[in-house]
Amino acid sequence: MAISIDLTGKVVLVTGGTRGIGAGIAETFRRAGAEVVVCARNPTPGALQADVRDEEQVAELVAEVLRRAGRLDVLVNNAGGTPVADTASASIRLHRKVVELNLLAPLLLAQHCRAALTDTGGSIINIGSVSGRRPSPGTAAYGAAKAGLDNLTGTLAQELAPAVRVNEVVVGLVRAGDQQEHYGSSELDSLVPMGRLAEPSDVGDACAFLASPLAGHITGSIVTVDGGGERSAYLSAVRS
Repeated sequence: MAISIDLTGKVVLVTGGTRGIGAGIAETFRRAGAEVVVCARNPTPGALQADVRDEEQVAELVAEVLRRAGRLDVLVNNAGGTPVADTASASIRLHRKVVELNLLAPLLLAQHCRAALTDTGGSIINIGSVSGRRPSPGTAAYGAAKAGLDNLTGTLAQELAPAVRVNEVVVGLVRAGDQQEHYGSSELDSLVPMGRLAEPSDVGDACAFLASPLAGHITGSIVTVDGGGERSAYLSAVRS
């Protein structure tokens, strides 16, 4: 029997939800019946504008969501990313901004959404990266921040339980954004054991599950959506 997820009546906030993975997550929640609010740092039609690194703007964002929707059931901390820059040459200012966006912003959102999520028995879903679990040359601050997000997820899960569940979806190669530029390959599907890059909807499906009653006793957990990882050079050498 097929299992369907119905989130009708739920209100979901997706940060960075206007493009790429964030847009895929937002669309998945909409298909499940939820009312979805997205935010972006730059003015974007249909989105609330907020720099999630700024506490005043985060407070205003959460207040506006509650004013419009009257409640909040799910926070998806998706906003993130980094430019590619060698650690030795990148400025400390750049590193600081990357850590603020990818680690401190999710903490800030969690703090400001806690009361509303407690009222609804809601959940927080952090979007992590495989970069936090392996060396991350060219994106050192990003990898370190995502590693910190793993720890933050578990810590918040314990601190906010039992009222609010907190989980994480760790993402590998996804068919969105600038993978070609970052990885320098036109055949990225061959790097994934499952034979293809994930689609944004794959990440959205994992988020919808974690937000649903099906995951009612799951908190502090990390779900990895990476198609089995990135095929190692060792495996290629053995099979060649």
